[in-house]
Amino acid sequence: MTETAAPSATSSPEDISRHYGTGGALDKTGFAWAVFEWARNPYYILIVIYIFAPYFARDVIGADILASGELDGMDPETARRTANAGGQAAIASVTKWAGLVGAFTAPFLGAALDRGGRRKPILAIFLGTIALMSWLLWYAIPGESGFSTGTVMTFMVIAYVCYTYSEVTHNSMLAVAGAPQSLPMISGLGLGLGNLAATLLFIALVGLFALPGIIGWPFAAPQFGISLEAFEHQRLAGPLCAAWLALFSIPFFLYAEDGGTKGASWPKAFKDGANAVFTTVKEAARYLQMMKFLIARMLYADAMAALLALGAVYVALFLEWGFLEMTAYAIFGSIWAFGGGILGGWMDTRFGPKNSLIISIVGMVATLAFQLSITQDSLLFGLVQNFQVWDGLIFQTLSDLVYLGSISVVAVTATASISSSRSMLVHLAPPGRSGEFFGLYAIAGTVTVWAGPLLVEIFTSAFNSQRIGMASISILFLMGLAVLFTVKMNEDT
Repeated sequence: MTETAAPSATSSPEDISRHYGTGGALDKTGFAWAVFEWARNPYYILIVIYIFAPYFARDVIGADILASGELDGMDPETARRTANAGGQAAIASVTKWAGLVGAFTAPFLGAALDRGGRRKPILAIFLGTIALMSWLLWYAIPGESGFSTGTVMTFMVIAYVCYTYSEVTHNSMLAVAGAPQSLPMISGLGLGLGNLAATLLFIALVGLFALPGIIGWPFAAPQFGISLEAFEHQRLAGPLCAAWLALFSIPFFLYAEDGGTKGASWPKAFKDGANAVFTTVKEAARYLQMMKFLIARMLYADAMAALLALGAVYVALFLEWGFLEMTAYAIFGSIWAFGGGILGGWMDTRFGPKNSLIISIVGMVATLAFQLSITQDSLLFGLVQNFQVWDGLIFQTLSDLVYLGSISVVAVTATASISSSRSMLVHLAPPGRSGEFFGLYAIAGTVTVWAGPLLVEIFTSAFNSQRIGMASISILFLMGLAVLFTVKMNEDT
């Protein structure tokens, strides 16, 4: 394993040279870096977005609110909407607290990574914590037989924070994963593999449990004694992601380049790194283009996080999709997201990371507007009436099918934007300080992570409309796009 020489504590940023690896996306070190996301990303996709979060919001928190009797004076429809709102608020609270913790700590971790020792042992701690918290989600049972709501939310916050830390650490190793011209493809391949892995897990949940329990196919009953009535097929996502993470992170630890600094002291690295972060913030004007990019990233990443996390809850409630529809929706989206990771790497190479990022954001905004034109009664804001297309098990109406189709654009553009964002940061970061700036990059994605859910809450309440609430996300997208246009890639950063 190749390791870099330790920079001295007195070295200026200009004195610290950037070290790249060699090879491409399919070479041993590049592919090992990408495989990490095959192992880790299913946690975010299954737990935070599609499976566990909607279940926890509706069938645990929402059900508990209804069972408490506090809504007994309301009509059933109003009570259901109120309970669902309570569940959605709880999920938003998890994201908010995780974002706040990450915002105040991730940049210091990133700066220490630039100066510290081997990174893989620290990364192993983060991944082990994610796996443990994920496993414990099996005990998020409605009623009083499992962990309390507050305990489960604590598990989710801890896992989310460690997910952020693991992202900063893994991203700081990108530069040594391959040759400079190969980094966009390596980054895109990782995102693609992460979504492909999630697709396989979704298929397993449906084929082994959901379909046997609903129609008795391809098995007469759910396998391994899993009970749909006890929501075990949804709770199982936690242990499943934990086992997947533990197993498939092994190739990464065996073959990926560490990129750490031989002989460096971690306590000293954190001390020097903290000083460097404060200096960087004070000297923001010196890195004007980088800072503008990070501001843009803060805005559009908040919007994208809200679109992905709340979008799944929105469609489950607004179009009344159940577990089978949501899982099929997730599988379809993950397949397209795999292509988005590859496309993002290609677009970075063809158009440059900035132009690729602009294309992706515009695509997400346009698709969001189109999705919000769809209801259970009509499409295109009433221009086309909804009707039943077939009498199959799921997605029977035109609205269902068109909305399902639209997720392909969101999946491709969202994944491509992540790949382009990472590539853009590598291009803009000062030599030898990619870890520190990936820490600030993590801040840009978490420090105002509450902004998207807050906008949705405010606009939904003010206009009493779920669609207007979701439409407010576009404000953050457009603000981020406006700042991004001002970033100059060909000047001193």
